[in-house]
Amino acid sequence: MDRIEGLREYIKMPEYREALGIPAGAGELYQPLAQGEYNINYWFVHPVTAKKLVLRVNTGSQMHLDRQIEYEHNALKILEPSGRTPKPLYVDGSRKHLNYGVMVMEYLEGHALDYRKDLTLAAHCLADIHSTPVPDTYIGSGERISGTKESGLLQPENPLQAILDECREMVQTYYQSDLGEIQKKKQIERLLLAGQKRVDAVGDYTGYRCCINTELNSGNFLINGAGKPNYLVDWEKPLYGDPVQDLGHFLAPTTTFWKTDVILSEEEMSDFVMQYKKAADGRFDVAGIEERLRLFVPITCLRGITWCAMAWVQYQEPGRLIRNEETFRKMEDYLSREFLDMIETRYY
Repeated sequence: MDRIEGLREYIKMPEYREALGIPAGAGELYQPLAQGEYNINYWFVHPVTAKKLVLRVNTGSQMHLDRQIEYEHNALKILEPSGRTPKPLYVDGSRKHLNYGVMVMEYLEGHALDYRKDLTLAAHCLADIHSTPVPDTYIGSGERISGTKESGLLQPENPLQAILDECREMVQTYYQSDLGEIQKKKQIERLLLAGQKRVDAVGDYTGYRCCINTELNSGNFLINGAGKPNYLVDWEKPLYGDPVQDLGHFLAPTTTFWKTDVILSEEEMSDFVMQYKKAADGRFDVAGIEERLRLFVPITCLRGITWCAMAWVQYQEPGRLIRNEETFRKMEDYLSREFLDMIETRYY
């Protein structure tokens, strides 16, 4: 915990301990759990309840929110009735006593999703999440909120255009860096222009909306098997949007290849969609999913590529707090000529 200045002092504060019901003199042990690009997680055992909990420290916001951790916390509150996400227990996004936002949530057991074995389990998990009602008080505008408590889920009018706009924003880091290769910059730009033509051909989305995760990597699932609880964790970038955006991210090769080197076949994708629609069981409208997927999967690939391009440059900046070498190597795979050519050939 020493890598985060002030964290040891923070967990001793009365406000923190009283909110969680931890006695002042208890000496609970915080141990490293996992970390992403913008969050560092620790686990500990509550000295009274004996339950395992997760302390999540947020170091930045991909969504450019001042209180990123509160935005994530509120998404978990919305989804608590689904039984598929960790229950949030404490949040502090003020950065009054620490330079970073803090959240505590329950610890959930499970292993990462296996695309060859667990697609049906994932389909049921997502159907339960997507069918969870979002109270009006948790629906925000389509604009990013700055300087206030982020309570309402952002809801872009045109989700596909919003993804492309995000791609454009992220890739500027690569375009403007001397580290970026000229030919790769040209190829990425060619793909973005092709994606824009597709998006221009469709209008604003007016169908069913729900709380979506937008980052459905295999490692964000905690799988325990059929007939057992299976979960989706890491709600860093939720939106109020089209559930097919989640499906597109889940199935896209830029997602499946990230941790497992798997690229799903068209048959596997179709079977997953069939299982998902069956699991929805009439709880929300599933009409037109296949057609929208033919748009979301290619555009999602652009999101994965442009994020990697941005992060590849950022990873080489001095003084970066979080650096995962495995992630860096995967970024280089995604920016390889072979991978970019595969995406262009298959989808564009």
